[in-house]
Amino acid sequence: MSAPNFTPMREDDLLWVAEQEREIYPFPWSLNNFRDALSAGYSSWVMRCGAETIGYAVLMLVINEAHLLNISILPQWQKQGQGDCLLAHLKKVAVQNGAASMFLEVRPSNVHALDFYRRRGFEQIGLRKGYYPAAQGREDALVMRSEL
Repeated sequence: MSAPNFTPMREDDLLWVAEQEREIYPFPWSLNNFRDALSAGYSSWVMRCGAETIGYAVLMLVINEAHLLNISILPQWQKQGQGDCLLAHLKKVAVQNGAASMFLEVRPSNVHALDFYRRRGFEQIGLRKGYYPAAQGREDALVMRSEL
């Protein structure tokens, strides 16, 4: 397996990204959500391994903070260390842009993501009530932070 490489997300990546998002999540970001992130200048990335695109992420950088808005690895590439590679890249980008900490929200029901973040130094610092759409109404979000 070749080492992953990271390239800034471009307009011509968006259809693929939105399609993968719909496959991965029950409540996905829309194509317009990704388009808006690019338009806003968010640090948006695609991750490739050889010729295959295997993941993507969106990071909002504000003064000395980074907010991880979306990080996704295609299911067939999960549990192989690819999420670690993508998160490490995002942390590097955040530090290069002056961030001292990274924030994110995660569903309490997403136990795999929650475990992933905790094992990588993220700690819960808050709770957003009814933040996410859910099959039965709304679901809270755990707010987590990691010092960089």
